[in-house]
Formats: sequence, C-alpha cells, structure tokens
Amino acid sequence: MVHKNLQDTSLPQWPEAAQTLMALMHAQGEVARLSEREQLFSSLLVSVNAVLWAYNWETRQVLYVSPAYDRIFGRPAGLLLSDYNHWRDSVYPDDLDYAERSLAQVLVKGAVEDREYRIIAADGQVRWLSDKCFINRQAEPGQPVIIVGIAEDITEKKQMEAELQRLASTDVLTQSSNRRHFFECANREFEQARLNGSPMAFLLLDIDDFKVVNDTYGHQEGDKVLQRIAESGRAALRRGDLFGRIGGEEFAAVFPGCAPDMAMQVAERLQREIQRLSFSHSGQTFGITVSQGLSSLTPDDENLDSLFARADAAMYQAKRQGKNRIISG
Repeated sequence: MVHKNLQDTSLPQWPEAAQTLMALMHAQGEVARLSEREQLFSSLLVSVNAVLWAYNWETRQVLYVSPAYDRIFGRPAGLLLSDYNHWRDSVYPDDLDYAERSLAQVLVKGAVEDREYRIIAADGQVRWLSDKCFINRQAEPGQPVIIVGIAEDITEKKQMEAELQRLASTDVLTQSSNRRHFFECANREFEQARLNGSPMAFLLLDIDDFKVVNDTYGHQEGDKVLQRIAESGRAALRRGDLFGRIGGEEFAAVFPGCAPDMAMQVAERLQREIQRLSFSHSGQTFGITVSQGLSSLTPDDENLDSLFARADAAMYQAKRQGKNRIISG
C-alpha cells in the first residue's frame, strides 16, 4: 500500500516537471535564436557601408553609431558617443553651417533626405556624405526628441559627377573650356557686368598660318601648338578671366571687370607669351604668331553677340593688316 501511495503521490508531479523542463528548453532555444539574430544583425551593420546613428536633440548626445563610422570617419565611435562635438569637428568648415541647419530642419519637416556635405577624415581626405535623417513623430509628450539617420559615403559618386562635368565642359586636346562651356560662362559674366554696371572685355585669338604648320610639320605637331597656346593663355590671363578653345585654331577670352586699357595690357602679355614659344620637328625649329581682336562692353550692347561680332571683325582686320597684332574694335 505504501508503495502504491508513493506512486500515486509522485505521478501527478511528472507532468508539471515535464512542462517546466519544456519551458526551460524553449527559453534556451529562444535565447539561442536571439543570439543568432544579434550576431546576424551585427554582421549586417558591419557590412553596410553607411553610418546608422541616433541622436538626442535635447541633450546633444549621440546615442548610437554603427561600425561604419570608424571606417568612413577614421575615428573611434567611442569618441563621438562621449562628445557630439567630434562630429562637428569632422565636418568640412565651409559645410558646417549647412550641415547643422539642415539637421535642425528635421524638427519641422519630420524628414530631411537631401543633405549632402563634406567631412575631413582622420587621414586628411575630404569625403562626401549623403546624410538622411528622420524624427519619430509618434513620440509621447514629454519623451526626448530622438533623431535617427543614415550617412552614406558618396565620395566616388561625386568624383564621377565632377569628372563627367569636366569632360562635358573641357576641350580634350587643350584642357581649356570647350565652345559650349565657354559661351555659357561668358554669357553669365555679360549679364553680371550689365547688372552691376562694371566693365568687361572680349578677346578673340586665331593662330596665323596654322594650315601651313599642319601641312609642313604634320597634325601631331599642330596639336602641340594648340596645347602650348592654351598653356600660354592660362599663364598670361588674370585670376577670374575665362579662356577657351572655340574652334579649330581659334581661342577666346573674357576679362570680367576689365576696362579697355587693362584688357589691352592683358592681350599684349598673352601676345608676348605666344611669341616666345619655340617648336622643334625633325631638326627644324619654328615659332608661331597670332592675330587678336579685342572689344569692350558698351551701354549699347544688349547681348554678348555684339561684343563677339566686334572682336571677330577686329581679329580679321588684324589678319588683313599683316597678322601678329592686336586690333581693338
């Protein structure tokens, strides 16, 4: 009887113990799954080439920053978490005001997705970031204002855009402005000069007897002449002047803020630079000359075309008068 009673009292305990055991095993499985998820999440954060961040607006404290911060900024994340000013110190000085103002706009807009600014990494490299940020509008009253964001390194994209822009605006042979880009810039300078009532001059330059150079020494030597002319232009002109190749052997320049007398001095300096050039081919040495036509802005000029036309006419007059000279028209 005693044996039977012991069995009777112990039997009901097994199901409860089994349930406890199953619960423990389930909990252990959940812990394992959570650990796996945490490891997966950490791996994803490490692999993403963008900085995920969270920021307390009221305390000016960075609450979280992902591992990519160390790679992109070149600085330990711990420094940023301890002091928000490490982010401010990393921003390119010219972009700091915009970076801070655009961050503040998220309080009004709820999201700012078009922020682009530069940073200076620890190694001194300037890098571009696209830094999108968002605010939780569902936060309870009295809760801290938390801004979250993602900052992507777009340096390569910016470099590619700059290179495409350079190719679109540059004459491949001479590395000076091409015709389209030159006249776009020249028209802007014309409108600015008219608006401000400031002087401006327009110069046309054509290489004398360039066909003879090509026929005598070959087109490769002719290309060298064009390249050296462009170099002379960059050396002789002032900072802020425009210079470009607008035709085969024809170049043009615009001198913003330049009165007629000063414009003539610049043209003469360019003429001397070109006269000093020397070329050698198969033991033969030769030089080149150019004819220049110069015009200056007048109150009657309604568009750039009128300056261009007067400079063009003056340049052809220089050709007729014996070449290698500057005529003002």
